[in-house]
Amino acid sequence: MSKPIVQVRNLGLIAYQDAWDLQEALLKTAVDLKIENRKQNTAVLAAHHLLFCEHPHVYTLGKSGAAENLLLDQAHLDQIQAQFFKINRGGDITYHGPGQLVMYPILDLEQFFTDIHQYLRFLEEAVIQTLADFGISATRLEGMTGVWLDPEGPNARKICAMGVKCSRWVTMHGIALNVDPDLSYFGNIVPCGIQDKAVTSMTKELGRQIDIKEVRSVLSAQMASIFNYQIAQS
Repeated sequence: MSKPIVQVRNLGLIAYQDAWDLQEALLKTAVDLKIENRKQNTAVLAAHHLLFCEHPHVYTLGKSGAAENLLLDQAHLDQIQAQFFKINRGGDITYHGPGQLVMYPILDLEQFFTDIHQYLRFLEEAVIQTLADFGISATRLEGMTGVWLDPEGPNARKICAMGVKCSRWVTMHGIALNVDPDLSYFGNIVPCGIQDKAVTSMTKELGRQIDIKEVRSVLSAQMASIFNYQIAQS
């Protein structure tokens, strides 16, 4: 059986709404095709996409999140040139901004495996292996989605947040890996609704500047290896 082919795209610095609209459009195309397949008893495979980008300063609140975890009002959001969106992914509140590598997989899991928990663990593993490639030892924290450093220690800190949506086994949203963002923006929220743990970045941990392009390349390769697909660049 041949491997799935995933179209990898780098969107660069893109407004959050534009990236969200693109994800929704790609997901709708895939879901509509799957519905048509069932109606017509056909087997045309939906396309897969892996979108990489950075966003201007923005806070997003997942459907299970608490609005009070945003510690700013609209006036203060305007002052720091940040936007705020309530969105349709899982999870609580998080921050996106320049220097943070965001990855949105639009995958039809029926061509991989139909297990959302396995999907989340595979995303975490891709990040863990990417960080290991840069000399950062990261792991999971039981009961909490994402990637952590020293999760059981006194200096537990989160380096990658995750939140996904799945419709008819087609995924959207994804992960946010802190390469070199302005970490002060996390001080305006209770990140992921967790009050007693810090947030960190690759630059902070390594004490040197990290090339986000290099991180993107490694993470893309790790995704292909862990999910066992072929990459089609665009």
